[in-house]
Amino acid sequence: MRALMLSCVLLSACSLLAAQPPRLVELEVVSRASGQVLPRYPHRGENWIAGAPGERYALRISNRSGERVLAVLSVDGVNVISGESAASTQSGYVLEPYGRAEIAGWRKSMNDVAAFYFTALPDSYAARTGRPHDVGVIGLAAFRERPPAAARAKPASPASAEVADAAGSAGGASSRMAESAASAAPTLGTGHGERQWAPTRHTSFERATSSPEQVVALRYDARERLLARGIIPPTVRPPQTRPRPFPAENGFVPDPS
Repeated sequence: MRALMLSCVLLSACSLLAAQPPRLVELEVVSRASGQVLPRYPHRGENWIAGAPGERYALRISNRSGERVLAVLSVDGVNVISGESAASTQSGYVLEPYGRAEIAGWRKSMNDVAAFYFTALPDSYAARTGRPHDVGVIGLAAFRERPPAAARAKPASPASAEVADAAGSAGGASSRMAESAASAAPTLGTGHGERQWAPTRHTSFERATSSPEQVVALRYDARERLLARGIIPPTVRPPQTRPRPFPAENGFVPDPS
């Protein structure tokens, strides 16, 4: 089966409701201006990050295991490789054992991507393609690779494998990777920015399970909105003046007045 390496794979449908084991892949959002990981703010069972309009970002994915894994990524409910409304059955990136990659945009070809950047909801790629309902969430579904011995136990000819891939790609039963944010509609989404060089290649990958072994959802919105909702705790301002160890160096110790 073909995949992007980081890899693109299309396989059978699966449920996102299965119990999740310990983390297989770490997902972080990185500011491309500062290179810093954007902090997470836990709130009522969800993790939030704060974005700034115009800020370009990348998704850093890190394989925490000693085997190859597949990471299917979505932004605003849209698959970052194919542009389809996201389902865990779709295209993803394959990471080598303990490997790491930064995905900086929507894949446009095997050689380039359109940069991710935070923007007002109407300018988001999802809204501009008629899918605004899941704006404000980043998703990851991770799969382990089927061991070679197990793969040999269920042989398939190249022709039958191609048919299975096509059926998985065209199937109408898609399960969203992230919940709707209807309770508090975000004002921030992710835009479709300038083209950037980001070469990749195809590889083969057979999933060990039909259901993802890990699902991650990171919600995001503008900082002022998260502050207003109490998701980001108020910052304690430091004193305006601080004690100085060497405020002046005037020689010897004078007598006190």
